[in-house]
Amino acid sequence: MTHADFQFKNQNNRCELHLCGDWQLGEVPAGEALCEAVPADCKAIALVTEQLGRWDSSLAIALLQLARWADAHQISIDTSGAPQGLQQLLNLATSIPAYKTSEAAASGGFMVALHDVVNNQWQSLRDTLIFTGDTCVALGQWLRGKAKTRSSDIAFFIDQAGPKALAIVALISLLVGMILAYLGSVQLRQLGAQVYVADLVALGMVREMGALMTAVIMAGRTGAAYAAQLGTMHVNDEIDALRVMGISAVEFLVLPRFLALVFIMPLLCIYSDLIGIAGGAIVASSMDVSLQQYILQTRDAVDWLDITSGLIKSIFFGVLIAMAGCQAGLNCGRDSNAVGMAATNAVVKAIVYLVVADAAFNILYDKVGI
Repeated sequence: MTHADFQFKNQNNRCELHLCGDWQLGEVPAGEALCEAVPADCKAIALVTEQLGRWDSSLAIALLQLARWADAHQISIDTSGAPQGLQQLLNLATSIPAYKTSEAAASGGFMVALHDVVNNQWQSLRDTLIFTGDTCVALGQWLRGKAKTRSSDIAFFIDQAGPKALAIVALISLLVGMILAYLGSVQLRQLGAQVYVADLVALGMVREMGALMTAVIMAGRTGAAYAAQLGTMHVNDEIDALRVMGISAVEFLVLPRFLALVFIMPLLCIYSDLIGIAGGAIVASSMDVSLQQYILQTRDAVDWLDITSGLIKSIFFGVLIAMAGCQAGLNCGRDSNAVGMAATNAVVKAIVYLVVADAAFNILYDKVGI
């Protein structure tokens, strides 16, 4: 085994890097040594491997470090003189660029950072509006019976979003109903008005907590699943294949998920309301309120307007969750990390949308006297 060595020969600002000997693990000079040996006036580096003996991936690692150093110093590197296997390793290592912080973060300029944030938000808003428009067009096609949306897909996603979510919705709704009852009991006991805990729980669940908590659960459970499913299809080029065949990805993939969530959310909301009211009844029974009193008080406190207001919320919440999840999936990158980021973005966006929409509904209901 001959010792690994290298030498730079400078010719009119163009350097030749001659590699000699066997470059194998444990015998390879450090990449820093290669970088430090580059002549100061060098503008381009050509790799010469005529005297190179045996080598392994450690040579590729050293050259990759040199290539990144040269790129930072605006020096070009020509690897055409390297063995084909070495060129393939270097191409594989550089095919996906390393993560780089934004120029604003590197320079520390506040105005540049602010400009980047505004541009990113504007691009996100633009993408959301385009996706919303595409979804509305696809929905119109479906209503006219011209969309490439299969009924079997809608039924499949209804089963995924509905019956299989009953357990977690029941658990959370029961606990929320009990929490509302406990919070109200602290004050109502002081007034001797324990029976009105039924009003508090019923109105709280029907008008607010039933729809909102169900939506939060579905955002974390179904919205993230939509983003992961579509993101994985994007990574595997399945969505591109649909487009090549002339099939709209929005009609074939997004619309079934969208319709399934819109159909199932009102039913889950009613289910959540009933379970939450039942949870309040459990707590009320410990406050000397009989089940009959609780039911009668609940019946008098809640009317159809209250129920309808919660159901309208749930429908819009289903729209927002489906939009956030599907958009994140279709805009996913091409690697596994991007799929995880898409699922995270879907949940974050959905929850933000839900909170803003819930506040808007409450303001609207207050203004119209509902």
